[in-house]
Amino acid sequence: MSLRTLKSLAADLAARKISSRELVTDYLARIDATNPGINAFITVDRDGALAAADAADKAIAAGTAGPLAGVPIAHKDIFCTEGVLTTCGSKMLANFVSPYDANVVSQLKAAGAVSLGKTNLDEFAMGSTNESSYFGAVRNPWNTACVPGGSSGGSAAAIAAGMVPAATGTDTGGSIRQPAGLCGITGIKPSYGVVSRYGMIAYASSLDQGGPMAHTAEDCAILLNHMAGFDTRDSTSLERAKEDYTRDLAKPLAGLRIGLPKEYFGEGLANDVRAAIDNALAELKKLGATTVEVSLPNTHLAIPAYYVIAPAEASSNLSRFDGVRYGHRAAEYKDLAEMYSKSRAEGFGAEVKRRILVGAYVLSHGYYDAYYIKAQQLRRLIAQDFQQALTQCDVIAGPVAPTAAWELGKMADDPVQMYLADLYTIAVNLAGLPALSTPGGFSSTGLPVGLQLIGNYFAESRLLNVAHQLQQATDWHLKSPPQS
Repeated sequence: MSLRTLKSLAADLAARKISSRELVTDYLARIDATNPGINAFITVDRDGALAAADAADKAIAAGTAGPLAGVPIAHKDIFCTEGVLTTCGSKMLANFVSPYDANVVSQLKAAGAVSLGKTNLDEFAMGSTNESSYFGAVRNPWNTACVPGGSSGGSAAAIAAGMVPAATGTDTGGSIRQPAGLCGITGIKPSYGVVSRYGMIAYASSLDQGGPMAHTAEDCAILLNHMAGFDTRDSTSLERAKEDYTRDLAKPLAGLRIGLPKEYFGEGLANDVRAAIDNALAELKKLGATTVEVSLPNTHLAIPAYYVIAPAEASSNLSRFDGVRYGHRAAEYKDLAEMYSKSRAEGFGAEVKRRILVGAYVLSHGYYDAYYIKAQQLRRLIAQDFQQALTQCDVIAGPVAPTAAWELGKMADDPVQMYLADLYTIAVNLAGLPALSTPGGFSSTGLPVGLQLIGNYFAESRLLNVAHQLQQATDWHLKSPPQS
């Protein structure tokens, strides 16, 4: 299937070469044919999408259309969407229909984008494989025996399989970048606070950040233009002037200094992934960039720090799901306390329960100082490492994950191995920095390999520029899964 970018589709719609109804109907047919084997969508909003497409066609004809009028997208099923199921991939919210739109949803709706539905995810965004969803595992379109990465695996798989040209995702410890890398697409996690978290159901509030996922860096920049911005309803939203994230895409890379952390290229990195990353770096050098070795000495502490802080915040955030106001409620119980415990025991899956228990433990009396406070101190050291490294370079580059996509079920009985898959992505969230994944070649078995680019605070435009220039010089992002 030929690549259809957000930019080209928006141009064709604006020029009235195709109608939004025709385009949406085409993508819905693609979902009908492809989704049963991939399981990327939890909900397909067929009627809502066609109604929005008709409205977009009228707006285009009247000359009142927004910049994304009629373009199909999908939302990760962690963003509240008015009148549509918002499940977080959990039995707890399997029947929850949101009464309002998340800020990201309303912003893209205002720009004219048409939502086709909600994509699958690890339950409450907790996971790196998209196997913990109550609605079943998502499969990687490049090899359906393999995982797509998580937690935004549904969005990544839907884009890679041609079911939608772009989608939203969220990234708490790599959940945009890792599935983007494993599925051969582009995804960016902005600086913390750039995209409003209002209506984005919380996992770990100090780490969560929404971002765009698409085939190209240019499409991600276009989407981010409409996702980013100050929102008074989110206390962590940053009050900054609006940016045009497409402004630097054409900027040459001459003089760009790329930092290569020695900790990202050591033991544990698969040889075929290393070879692909080295090849991608060679392409960037051809474009005028230079490389310099840097160090992030506390990298090995990122996973233990993250898996104290994130579960601690999750245990607090998920306490609201008690069976009282919304969500799953046990059918039988003797009293209020039993209703709480049975509703939560039935509503949450194993990985969510594991993280709630860990979080409650590290916040408990006698362990708070030993674990939670210590993890926050490590977080500061990790952030300082990045600041020191970024004095020596403009961007930091490395792999997204230690290996290409692995087989479904391979890590089912070993959660620590699954956590280690986020080795190169987690530290970015602890520091609040922006980072993206761009296609960086293929493994020895023909699976996509993602190149990760990390920048200083609010350097999203620079990262998108580097990724765009690499994509202009290579064709990795143009490749489609064999069955597409």
